[in-house]
Amino acid sequence: MSGITKEHASTERTRAERKVETRRRLLDAALELVDERGFAALSLRELTRKAGITPAAFYRHFANTDELGLVLVDEAFGTLGAMLRDARTPPSPDAQLIDRSVEVLVRHVRSHPAHFRFLTREMSGGHSTVRQAIRKELQLFRSELAVDLARLPYVQQWPTDDLYLLADLIVQTMVATVPDLLEAEDQGPDAVERVARDARRKLLLIVLGIPHWSP
Repeated sequence: MSGITKEHASTERTRAERKVETRRRLLDAALELVDERGFAALSLRELTRKAGITPAAFYRHFANTDELGLVLVDEAFGTLGAMLRDARTPPSPDAQLIDRSVEVLVRHVRSHPAHFRFLTREMSGGHSTVRQAIRKELQLFRSELAVDLARLPYVQQWPTDDLYLLADLIVQTMVATVPDLLEAEDQGPDAVERVARDARRKLLLIVLGIPHWSP
C-alpha cells in the first residue's frame, strides 16, 4: 500500500509540474507574440501552436486570453511593487532613497524586458482589459506612495489631493523611464547608466521642491 501511495504521489507531482511548465510556455509564447503585434491581435491558435499544445488544452490553464493578459500584468508589477516598497522603507525623500528606487527599477526592467515591453506597448492603447489592469496597478502604486509620503514631516499638513499629485509625479517619472531603459539596453551599459542618472536627477528635482510647496 505504501508503495502504491508513493507512486501515486509521484505521478501527481509530475502531472502538476507538467501543468506549471505548460502554463509557463503559454505565458512566454504570449510575450513573444504580443511583442510583434500587440495583445489585441493575439490569436489563440497561433499562441497554442507556439506553446506546443492544442487550442482545447489552453482552457485547462486560462479561462480566456484576457485572463492570460492579466497574469502577465500581475507578473510584471507584483515583484516590482514589493521591491519598491522595500526601497522606500523607512520613507525619506533623500538621494539615497532615490538611488535605491532607481536601482530597483533598472534591475527589474533589465531582468524582465519582455514583460516591460508588453506593459509599455499596452499602457496607452491596445486591449482594453489589459490597459485597465495596467492603470489599476499604477493607481495602486500612487496610492501606496501617497500613504508613505504622508508620514514625511514636510507634507503632513498637505491636502490629500496634493499628496496624490506628488505621488503621481514620481510614478509618472518612473513610468517614463521604462521605455528609455528598454531602448538603452540595446546600446550597452553606458547608455543604461545615462538613463538611470537622468531618472535620479528628475526625481531629485521633484523631491527638492517638497519643502517649498505651499498648498
